[in-house]
Amino acid sequence: MAPVRTGTATYVSKHRSLSDFATRRFRFAGSALLELNDPFFAQLDKLRADLAAEGKGFVSFANYDYLGLAGHPRIKAEAKREIDDLGIGALASRLVGGERSTHKQFEAEIAEFIGMESALTLVSGYLANVTTIAWLMNGKRDAIFIDELAHNSIVSGTDGAVAEVIKFRHNDLDHLEHLLQRKREDYRNVLIVVEGVYSMDGDTADLPRLLEIRDRYGVWLLVDEAHSLGVLGKTGRGLAEHQGVDAARIDLVVGTLSKSLATCGGYVCAKKSVIDWLRFTLPGFVYSVGLSPVILTAARTALKLMQEETWRIDKLAANAELFRQVAHENGFSTGPAIGRGVVPILFESDIETMWAAQHLLEQGYYVPPVVRIGVPKDGPRLRFFFSANHTEAEIRGVIACLKKIPPVSEEAQRIVAEAMAGLTSRKASAVESVAASS
Repeated sequence: MAPVRTGTATYVSKHRSLSDFATRRFRFAGSALLELNDPFFAQLDKLRADLAAEGKGFVSFANYDYLGLAGHPRIKAEAKREIDDLGIGALASRLVGGERSTHKQFEAEIAEFIGMESALTLVSGYLANVTTIAWLMNGKRDAIFIDELAHNSIVSGTDGAVAEVIKFRHNDLDHLEHLLQRKREDYRNVLIVVEGVYSMDGDTADLPRLLEIRDRYGVWLLVDEAHSLGVLGKTGRGLAEHQGVDAARIDLVVGTLSKSLATCGGYVCAKKSVIDWLRFTLPGFVYSVGLSPVILTAARTALKLMQEETWRIDKLAANAELFRQVAHENGFSTGPAIGRGVVPILFESDIETMWAAQHLLEQGYYVPPVVRIGVPKDGPRLRFFFSANHTEAEIRGVIACLKKIPPVSEEAQRIVAEAMAGLTSRKASAVESVAASS
């Protein structure tokens, strides 16, 4: 560490530069695993072409296109038409720069489809959680109860809130109720946040009981439907339809347009009085540009197609259920996944997961590993996203390929072990340097 003089004071810098700091942080996050192979940020169009040149097909189990609408000719045609009619940009924040007629039309349509009174759209599904949670729970006597496996957008929303944050064990509503019994009287407003389908485990929350708890303790309930719109329920309306509940009973539903609706952006649904208030005050909406008219039109068309071509919802469910069944028959663990849009296969170690992903890719199956980031260190997995476009042959094929993956080679183990050993020594050196400077 080099001393840095500023005026008469001397400071000790732990890092020579921002670049040095970033490099260290990346190593601590697990970059050593990339010494084996780097399956991330694949250029899908190039990957598809390269595999075709080798005489291999390409099947992605890594994308959110649950209903197989991303390349639908009607969506593409409507998007092209809208470019000619309204152009590409939204041009400004809707509050200060005005909006397109399609903004409120789509908001009314998505709210009606889900079964809520009103909706507000934002440019990002991630942003929808972050800004809504942070803005809503801005009192020192407020509290937010979240599932311990909550998506990062939910956690980031709680980080921006003034409220106290309390985690309950994953899908353990007995634990949630125990915490509420002990703590509810300490707070003014309380928000419970859960997900319709948890994106890492593929399981669901118990909505009927959550609403019972909500009513008994006088709290609010937010359900993140990012991975359940178009996935759960006979007509794809989400967790409420799937579990036989009136969606209007939920206080807030937050979702994204990037999964079943094949575009990008987010939305918040609630009572009209809530949305009217948020339309003039929600920071992520007021201080951000509106959705592009092209995105809006594509999302509206996807929502219509979901309701017209309902076979897509059934096919998606059949594909995910088939995968889970075949995986179990071949001795793989899929954890608590219910067999809908996302189903993981769990592995013993990070290196085994990386190794499996690489071998699948060599055979034309794109399934990036989930290690270190997003899951506990003891929960590495390959996470499979399903689409109505997947075939039975593709699903059986990827499981058959997994069965043939050889054990991790000694060379691969050596590469990662050396990288990890280097990381350990760097950590020790960092500790010694800090001790020497104190």
